[in-house]
Amino acid sequence: MELFREPNFDFLRVKWPFIGFSLVLLLAGMGSLVLGGGLRYGVDFKGGTLVYVKFAEAPDLNRLRAGLREQGLGSSTLQRYGHVENHEVIIGAEQAENEDEALDTSRQAILAALRATYEVSADRLDLNAVGTASLREALVRLDPIGLSGRPTEAASRYQEIARNITDFRDTQRGGLLGSLEELRELEGVPPAVVNGLEEEAILAPFVVRSVEVVGPRVGQQLRQQALLATGLALAGMLFYIGVRFREWVYGVAAVMAVFHDVLITVGFLALFDYEFNLNIVAALLTLVGFSVNDTIVTFDRIRENVRLLRRESFPALVNRSINQTLSRTVLTSGLTFLAVLALFLLGGEVLHGFGFTLLVGVLVGTYSSIFIASPIVVGWRGRGRSGGRPITLPKSEQAEVVKRKEKANMAGRRGR
Repeated sequence: MELFREPNFDFLRVKWPFIGFSLVLLLAGMGSLVLGGGLRYGVDFKGGTLVYVKFAEAPDLNRLRAGLREQGLGSSTLQRYGHVENHEVIIGAEQAENEDEALDTSRQAILAALRATYEVSADRLDLNAVGTASLREALVRLDPIGLSGRPTEAASRYQEIARNITDFRDTQRGGLLGSLEELRELEGVPPAVVNGLEEEAILAPFVVRSVEVVGPRVGQQLRQQALLATGLALAGMLFYIGVRFREWVYGVAAVMAVFHDVLITVGFLALFDYEFNLNIVAALLTLVGFSVNDTIVTFDRIRENVRLLRRESFPALVNRSINQTLSRTVLTSGLTFLAVLALFLLGGEVLHGFGFTLLVGVLVGTYSSIFIASPIVVGWRGRGRSGGRPITLPKSEQAEVVKRKEKANMAGRRGR
């Protein structure tokens, strides 16, 4: 499909306005980072406590945030995970103490916020949170089937009943009981036990599945690994492009364009106060691949035209190459942009930062291939050379052309 039929836009003539625009964006982003004290790291990178909570029904995240804010946890993060029908959320709290203290303190603070939000009493037995041992002790105290005179039998019998209830809850109800009526048909649980629990126990609409602590050292290690992954990706691209195109300027230009894209995107994250977490790192690495791919397509057409149109000046040849790949660039970037826009608008809060990063990255990466990477190659190859002079092939490509001519001449002699 060709969106443009034989386009002939002079892209290189307007390179300086776009380069100036990029400088403005870079300065704005860097200024936001400096004035804002740097990126706002998530729990993944600065350390904290992650509490995995399962709800009986789809939770209202705004209501949860309000409840956490009332308990002094306004900086906490909420992230859905797992299948939508499981109603599971990760609550992340910043770490202000050492790891051992944070594990219990943050868990208790988040539990208190959840109880207050859903009006769950902490004084009553919660069958959705109690363990087998605690439930056995509660049943021994209540003694609904009258075994108080036989303590050994009571301990054994109530242990069995407690295990039946908790196993049923965890294996068949996903950790949450919706009603005590579900226990009436459960084998091994007498009706008297259910009646006793109806008077003494409650069923909270949520349960804490697990608690994890990400220490500051782990967060620092993750930051270092993220930087290392990005650096290695760029170094690998520089090496491959330099070897493949037989001129290092192509690799340098592509990597500089990628740096340009990543820095502007990070600046936008700072301007709009997005939390920098592992999702954002994944989006940035995706952006690196997308941007380089777009640049390589243009560079490959330039390389082909260098061999075919040697009498044409290099700037004109580059302009021709950009125009020849323009339809492909617009189609690829446009469709990618639409897909990412849908992700941003419909993906929910978990994917909001990921989608925003790619939205900015696709736009910046598309124009950087044309107005940043290509002018770098033109400037490098045209230094000290008049813009109107025919181009000279590199020695490696000259040798390849000579070999091709020799083969053609030999074929011609054989034909005669």
